[in-house]
Amino acid sequence: MAPQVTSAQPPIAAAHTADQPWRPLLAWALASLFFCYAFVQRVSPSVMVAELMRDFSASAAILGNLSAFYFYAYAALQIPVGLLMDRIGPRRLMTAAAAVAAAGSVLFAASESITTAYLGRLLIGAGAAFSWVGVLTVLTQWFPAHRFALFTGMAQAVGMAGAIFGQAPLAVSVEQVGWRSTLLAVAAVGFAIAVGNWLVVRDKPKAAGPSEGVGACLKVLLRNRETWLNAVFGLAMTAPMLAFAALWAVPYLTTIHGIDRAAAAGVVSFMFAGWAVGAPLMGWLSDRIGMRRPVMIFGALVNVVTYLAVIQMPWLSLTAVSAIVFVHGMGAAAMVLGFACAREHNPPQMSSTAMAIVNVAVIGSGALFQPLVGLLLDFQWDGELINGARAYKPEAFRLALSIISVAGIGGLCATLLMKESLARRPA
Repeated sequence: MAPQVTSAQPPIAAAHTADQPWRPLLAWALASLFFCYAFVQRVSPSVMVAELMRDFSASAAILGNLSAFYFYAYAALQIPVGLLMDRIGPRRLMTAAAAVAAAGSVLFAASESITTAYLGRLLIGAGAAFSWVGVLTVLTQWFPAHRFALFTGMAQAVGMAGAIFGQAPLAVSVEQVGWRSTLLAVAAVGFAIAVGNWLVVRDKPKAAGPSEGVGACLKVLLRNRETWLNAVFGLAMTAPMLAFAALWAVPYLTTIHGIDRAAAAGVVSFMFAGWAVGAPLMGWLSDRIGMRRPVMIFGALVNVVTYLAVIQMPWLSLTAVSAIVFVHGMGAAAMVLGFACAREHNPPQMSSTAMAIVNVAVIGSGALFQPLVGLLLDFQWDGELINGARAYKPEAFRLALSIISVAGIGGLCATLLMKESLARRPA
């Protein structure tokens, strides 16, 4: 079922924004800030690995599972989030979700047992689950379609700012005041974002949600081959960021290069910086040429080659590693085009749900590979402990982390099988 083609902004949106032309841009900014906050929460365990292992007497597999509880909740809720966004709109949903994520951070910070910590991370993930689809829904409702990929990329760049903050700056905070106090401060920011979303974001006046029932809507989307290919592409492009950079990169770099945690987090930040530059650039380029697939193929190639270089060439200098992960981030940021394609290859009244399905796979990469890498590390553990935390050999890290490259190859294959959407503009 092909989307209608139009270059005009929806009349009802245009009428509503005529008196307040600033509100859509400010709403996008607040929604993007929520996504930024979600990224801080997403990557924060990577700079407190040793503390979490010690305080909860956790192995790598348990720690990977603890971090991945965020992704379990996030991924599981994506389709319901998309359906709710299509029917209710983003204002109330994002306000409540930001408050839930903040409350989860409070619970996690206060945890004395691994079970309570699991619940805290689950709540954080449940709240954060509304952040990215909320951004995309604000864009779909209030922005002209020919700006969708560009502003999607810019929102991704804002998210990467959160990922960067969640590395070296958060590592310094953990060193200075401890991981519990750090997470309480993060929670306070989340409550402020909830208030901001309620005050600024508005739902598009509509009587036009999907007329189909939930089952019929999902049947249309899931029968579309392009939905699945874009989902595989999204998983492949984000796996190195969500499994490697967001959790295992810091201990990997400290082991391989013998540097401290803050320095390792600084190197990892270059990957997020690459994403911040690449996401709006890839969105702009795709909009400019009116095509998605060539940019996606290029990004998938960069994703595979650069990740393998970092993992399989341990003799590289830190300067070289920083440069390579920056280039990796720029290429992998082509992931944002998967959302544009999912939107353009599906009926416009189901756009939020279509993008949510892709986001299930995107977030699923973290849920799958974070604990899988931890499990592979534990299989190779020789019993060594450092300050009460398990220590792993360089060879164990390289073998465990190589599994992520399998996803990258799958993503490249998916781009070669896709149809070009020609940046069609659904109503």
